[in-house]
Amino acid sequence: MLAIVATLLLTAAGVTSSPLERRATDGLNARAVAAGKLYFGSATDNGELSDSAYVAGLSNWADFGQLTPGNALKWDSIEPSRDSFSYANGDTIVDLAAKNGQKLRCHTLVWHNQLPSWLTSGGFDNATLITILKNHITNEVTHYKGKCLHWDVVNEAFEEDGTWRSSVFYNTIGPSFVPIAFAAAAAADPDVKLYYNDYNIENAGGKSTSTQNLVKLVKQYGVKIDGVGLQSHFIVGSTPSQSAQQSNMQAFIDLGVEVAVTELDIRTDTPATSSAVNQQAKDYASTIAACKAVAKCVGVTIWDYTDKYSWIPSVFSGQGSALPWDENLKKKDSIYNAILSAWGPAPTG
Repeated sequence: MLAIVATLLLTAAGVTSSPLERRATDGLNARAVAAGKLYFGSATDNGELSDSAYVAGLSNWADFGQLTPGNALKWDSIEPSRDSFSYANGDTIVDLAAKNGQKLRCHTLVWHNQLPSWLTSGGFDNATLITILKNHITNEVTHYKGKCLHWDVVNEAFEEDGTWRSSVFYNTIGPSFVPIAFAAAAAADPDVKLYYNDYNIENAGGKSTSTQNLVKLVKQYGVKIDGVGLQSHFIVGSTPSQSAQQSNMQAFIDLGVEVAVTELDIRTDTPATSSAVNQQAKDYASTIAACKAVAKCVGVTIWDYTDKYSWIPSVFSGQGSALPWDENLKKKDSIYNAILSAWGPAPTG
């Protein structure tokens, strides 16, 4: 009754976009929450936020209950020169999520890519690089303390075959850079969930096994690790089956962590054919259904919600059309409805 009265008072006052009202509307996030998940969300980036129509869609809690800053929290943006921290871009997205009543996945603290040259070309020894690593993580996690649901602490530490990826951190510190990073993040914000995040670990295989061993490594150091992020950058028709994704998720969960689908998109050759779109809808549904079926899969994030701002065409020539909204911000009904159906019934009340 109080919620109804509050809604009526807000409407009478001319307030029509409160989180309270959005939570009464059906959509991708509303269905996910009704299915017992924490969110269905989208990545975003600062350059897109000047597009008012885009922001309106992104800010609709019924579809998106969580945001992930795509680039604003990466090392080159946050610490472009040593001990000089810049939070303006990150704060913009963090503040937008707070305004919309959306949760926040914070991405990412340690990655081999998008590093400033002072770090990659500094020639630092082991002890100095550990100090730099701890200082960066402590500063950034402290700045956003209490605002992030998850932190992707380490991103993409493995090659396709499951061997350790060459990086300034691995080459100088060795595998222990991972538990060192997790320990620093846990010390800076004991309450945030700490994740390892990677792609092509959605299926059983060498890379997934290496990621399971990474979880064990962190735990062997006595350090907190809460989850594994499955990026899920898929190709139409090659998406792992629902059962394969479920069993792979469970392999991580059996190690005492939760999982999340963190960067979902499903690309195809462009222009997309009708048969490709039909298969794409089925592929999206398989991933959603897998997460729904696994209790400790806590949510799904798509890597931006519209083809207008997808990363794929710039990386994979001739491919794209990977997201539930097209380049004109128009909803693709077959994909959107497939996700809705995979989550299950609309919320009631």
